[in-house]
Amino acid sequence: MDRKDIRYTNYIQILKEELRPAMGCTEPIAIAYAAAKAAAVLGETPDRILAEVSGNIIKNVKSVVVPHTGGLRGIQAAAAAGAVAGDADAELEVISNVTPQQIEEIGKYLETADIEVRHVDNGHIFDIIITVCKGDNEASVRIVDFHTNIVLIRKNGEVILEREVVSIDDGLTDRECLSIEGIVDFADSVDLDDVRETIERQISYNMAIAEEGLRGNYGANIGSVLLASHPEDITYRMRAYAAAASDARMNGCELPVVINSGSGNQGITSSVPVVIYAQCNNKTHDEMLRALVVSNLVTIHLKTGIGRLSAYCGAVSAGCGAGAGVAYLQGGRNEAIAHTVVNAIAIDSGIVCDGAKASCAAKIASAVDAGIMGIAMYNKGNEFFGGDGIVKKGVESTIKTVGKLARRGMKQTDEEIIRLMLED
Repeated sequence: MDRKDIRYTNYIQILKEELRPAMGCTEPIAIAYAAAKAAAVLGETPDRILAEVSGNIIKNVKSVVVPHTGGLRGIQAAAAAGAVAGDADAELEVISNVTPQQIEEIGKYLETADIEVRHVDNGHIFDIIITVCKGDNEASVRIVDFHTNIVLIRKNGEVILEREVVSIDDGLTDRECLSIEGIVDFADSVDLDDVRETIERQISYNMAIAEEGLRGNYGANIGSVLLASHPEDITYRMRAYAAAASDARMNGCELPVVINSGSGNQGITSSVPVVIYAQCNNKTHDEMLRALVVSNLVTIHLKTGIGRLSAYCGAVSAGCGAGAGVAYLQGGRNEAIAHTVVNAIAIDSGIVCDGAKASCAAKIASAVDAGIMGIAMYNKGNEFFGGDGIVKKGVESTIKTVGKLARRGMKQTDEEIIRLMLED
């Protein structure tokens, strides 16, 4: 791909937009970010907080540990952490520098403050409205559609900032330029210095939390279980390291990750298996960087049609991305990567998202396994054909079909999952 090609610049910008650092699961962090921003606008620590959130926010915050809170879970903990100790200027790293003293203050604050949570449906899957109060003063912040997209700031009835909510992708680089063929062409030709900082940070952050997940005792320890069962098998190692990173992240580890498409688990899944494969097969560092360009962009391409939040598990798309990255490291290009993606989609598309929690690590392991199987099938001359279930003729048609399935077809499934989760 020539550097003068508009896609070249767009692909670089897309990677920069999507591969961002975040501390903890991104939905509770978005709540903490909104609360920190609202408290900053208020100008003092509030004694009352109202968190009005959409169903998918409830789903993805209910069961996950909020880092730097001493093991607390849920919306109230995330809002309290942001209001008491958050740095709004740090956005998705809003609570990355919380001190031990502040952790104690968060716990005490939860005992004394009035924090109310309401389920709202304003027509947006991703919707957070945090209102903080102290005496007669109040401030509100609203985030819509993605984690840092503040569309409203108000204090004592006065609007400080208001932006029209046009589209989830408003202000972002147009993803329509993405295609498997274009991604492979870009990965082959990109000057690595144009993406090095972005990709190197992902390697550093996500491998660090994977290693911590294997050292520590987090959640159900899926990564440790996998690695112990087959320590010499590279495919188990790929799955184990990715799962271990999620073990740690879902269960309070205070290390950042680099996300993909708004999700730390997707950032982990699209990167860690590719790094492990490259290391175990003595690939050069530059080869690994190019493969990570493939895996990340394939993940983003798949997620574009699905949307940020869905009943369709995001790890599935990232597992397809990881499989594409490994296929690239094996020397595969358009045909191999296209077949790998289609095969993986056909294997794992039935996994539903029932929120962020410890079992995400097991779903990640399954998604990575589907990517690996997709490669193995292609290498042996086997594939799923158009007409096999949701598989269509051609990888781009299949990707579009998955987007329709996840965004439209699984809407009622998502609503039922949220209803079931709210029952208890």
